[in-house]
Amino acid sequence: MFYRPEAGHGLPHNPFNALVAPRPIGWISTRGAQGDNLAPYSFFNAVAYVPPQVMFASTGVKPDRKGTKDSVSQIIESGTFCVNIGTGDMRDQINASSALLPAGQSEFQSAGIESAECNSIDCPRVARAAAAMECRMTQIVPLAGETNFMVLGVVTGIHIRDDCIVEGRFDPRPAGGWIARLGYKDFATVTELFEMDRPK
Repeated sequence: MFYRPEAGHGLPHNPFNALVAPRPIGWISTRGAQGDNLAPYSFFNAVAYVPPQVMFASTGVKPDRKGTKDSVSQIIESGTFCVNIGTGDMRDQINASSALLPAGQSEFQSAGIESAECNSIDCPRVARAAAAMECRMTQIVPLAGETNFMVLGVVTGIHIRDDCIVEGRFDPRPAGGWIARLGYKDFATVTELFEMDRPK
């Protein structure tokens, strides 16, 4: 089939949501004037090695935030955020933190997620996350569409859970493996790996 997005696809569910998959989940924690916030974003990735940099994109809007959601609003205030790497053993807490709560109500508290303080920025992080990357925002880029924003940040500090360092490598399989979004209501955990060498 072929369709133009603006004309519709005729399927019961939007196929675009599942075309780019699996997508890693950036579990973004922020701190702002109204308190601490935590939310999962599947438009997330690393974008550079030196200095290490990451991005996530926020789509949609909340009625109690001006033109965006809690995470972007608080990053505009503070200039900082933390990317927590959730794992299969935390899938229920990741999902619970996606609830649409009023601004100022903490997902850490509502979902029963233990927080810890970051070291290089004034921001909470998920204490049990397999890893957490403390970030200083470098740009917030408006994207096409009224409520779409890409947030870019430089990583200023990294936490790694001790049991997720296996033979000198980051490996979250002891915590249930990487968790990824596939689209629709589908998710996956990555627990099986294989290696390949690049051609010379």
